[in-house]
Amino acid sequence: MSMPMNAATQIAMDDINKQAWRDPSTVDMFSKLEGWTDPGERAAVLSIAEEIQGKPILDLGVGAGRTVPLLRAISEDYVALDYTPELVAACKRKYPDVRVFGGDARVLSRFPDASFQLVMFSFNGIDAVDPQGRKKILDEVFRVLRPGGIFLFSAHNREGPGNGEKLSFGVHRTRNPFKLAWRLAHAALHLQRTLRNHARYAKLGFDGDGYSIKNASAHDHGIVIYYTSLDHQMRELEQAGFRPGTAVFSNDDGRRIQMGDDVTKPWWFHFIARK
Repeated sequence: MSMPMNAATQIAMDDINKQAWRDPSTVDMFSKLEGWTDPGERAAVLSIAEEIQGKPILDLGVGAGRTVPLLRAISEDYVALDYTPELVAACKRKYPDVRVFGGDARVLSRFPDASFQLVMFSFNGIDAVDPQGRKKILDEVFRVLRPGGIFLFSAHNREGPGNGEKLSFGVHRTRNPFKLAWRLAHAALHLQRTLRNHARYAKLGFDGDGYSIKNASAHDHGIVIYYTSLDHQMRELEQAGFRPGTAVFSNDDGRRIQMGDDVTKPWWFHFIARK
């Protein structure tokens, strides 16, 4: 049963997620990631690549640098930001010639107004903060975008299969016996942590008007994240000043979603919002 969301819950959400990102296993995993997360990310980025060519880009939540080559292929006028020191260090090791700063997407004060043509926040990074923090991010992104600039980000789907995940040990089916053996060994090794995290963090579940906050199974049930309905996210964007008509792509097959479509299959959406 969900409990009312209060200040303590919001603080817990921030602390829990920061702890998960700083874990050595997370840093190692993110350091090995390459390429697009899914067909929707590829479709969304490529749909705006030509108009962003050579123009300034801000890459929020860059992590260990997965998006660096993807976005630098569009423009060398590129700067990245992440609030996890260990991930910033990993990104700098991998791409020593890239400007990567430690900082929080909720406070972009190091950047002047109208600095960027594109701001990207990939891998559902915006979902790691509470509703108030989310609004701060939208306001700050709007401020640092040039007129006509684009905010491209992904966010978990409240109507999708991920919202309210049950206890999972990450042992997904595979015909490869070596992969199955590795997954079983990993699950056994992390059993106690998974059970402990789920017992603690599932209690923070909250259902709001158009969104929910739930414990997700990723990182051994070690994160608490925000899930949004399509309508709710559109309203938040317009309240922050973005134009109506935001383009939305599905993560599962890369199709562009129209209002009224069945959205029960995508785990998350990719949004292209314009200032």
